[in-house]
Amino acid sequence: MENYEKKLLVALVEKYRKSKKDSGTNVITRRTRITPDKLYKAYRQNDGDLEKIEAVNEAVFRCRERGFLTFESEGFSNEIRTIYLVDEKIEEIERYLEETYQYESRCALKRRFEELIAVYENSSPTASSECGKLKQTLEKNQIPTTNILHLQDMFKALVFIEKNEKDIFLREASMLIFGDSKYLEENVLHSACRALREYLERPCREDELEDEILEDYHIVREKQKICLKGNMSIRIAGRELDIGAFADGVEFFAEEIKRLEWIHIYTPHFITVENRTSWLRLKISNATLFYLGGYCVRSQRDFLRKVRLDNPKLSFWHFGDIDAGGFYIHKHLCQVTGIPFQLYRMTKRELENPNFQSCLRPLTKIDQNRLKSLESQEAYRELITYMLEQNVKLEQEIISFYGAKDENMENYFD
Repeated sequence: MENYEKKLLVALVEKYRKSKKDSGTNVITRRTRITPDKLYKAYRQNDGDLEKIEAVNEAVFRCRERGFLTFESEGFSNEIRTIYLVDEKIEEIERYLEETYQYESRCALKRRFEELIAVYENSSPTASSECGKLKQTLEKNQIPTTNILHLQDMFKALVFIEKNEKDIFLREASMLIFGDSKYLEENVLHSACRALREYLERPCREDELEDEILEDYHIVREKQKICLKGNMSIRIAGRELDIGAFADGVEFFAEEIKRLEWIHIYTPHFITVENRTSWLRLKISNATLFYLGGYCVRSQRDFLRKVRLDNPKLSFWHFGDIDAGGFYIHKHLCQVTGIPFQLYRMTKRELENPNFQSCLRPLTKIDQNRLKSLESQEAYRELITYMLEQNVKLEQEIISFYGAKDENMENYFD
């Protein structure tokens, strides 16, 4: 059953800390209060769970005994009407929450932000600018809404980027900063590039991708290849090439795109595939496959736009990991290409499939935060709600492994 004592005290503390009383700017003094249905929605309903209602009442009684709160009852019944914080106990309650439930109080969180500012405020131009914004927020007695661990990663990246003088690739930079070749791209790149552009007052041009600002700091993406598989053909420099003749597909350097005269897709569907293993594994007779490899870059964007221009009736799909990164890659793909890619085999059915149960993984705290930021978007809402409730995510390689011999891969579009 839910821990109603923690929920009760956190609700009161956070309401107090957000109020004008905490900042000393209040004109009218009002008591900090909540009602029991804040803790359990069906508290006042006739069909409410009596065990949960009693648990709420017991939590309120225990906290009153500790001197943390008072409450009013409904007439002569045991039903609680309103719960009031004892303001003078606010710091004692926060210590109790911290010691008992590992809750991080507003004061403790503020100290962590102040410590972060002290480390990075003179470290690099953009990091210093971002620290200045944080200071202004704290001076207003507000707590920044950005996750502090994400901010720390962004500052690490900014300091490295702005001090870098060597010509390096993006994934090399990620290794040097985080010891992980994909961490920068998957977790920090967007916020770091946005901060750099704001500081330099360099918004993206219409034909420019956000991360191309890194070229100013000698950081570039690896030389890109276009990877294709399926029943299609291209005309390049006056010569026609039948891609369908190659059972395992073809690859060519992205610089060749400018020489393409036309692209003909003979399948009704076109699928971008996030991971290379899945692209290599899959053969779908009624779809052409394109290896994406992560966030869509300029050369891939230009190629995909030409595919759509030359094949206006084509149906576009994206197949990726069923995790926060997979959804962000899909969202970015749709944004930069202007193509409304549908999600392919990225549904609750895959997460419930008996074949994949041993490969499900629990969500990290970062996963949860990133998923919650997308949950309001209709394309992902139902699936993300399920993932958060079940605490699961799934990489696409197991789906393509079974799918290579599964007729549902081809019938999925029906």
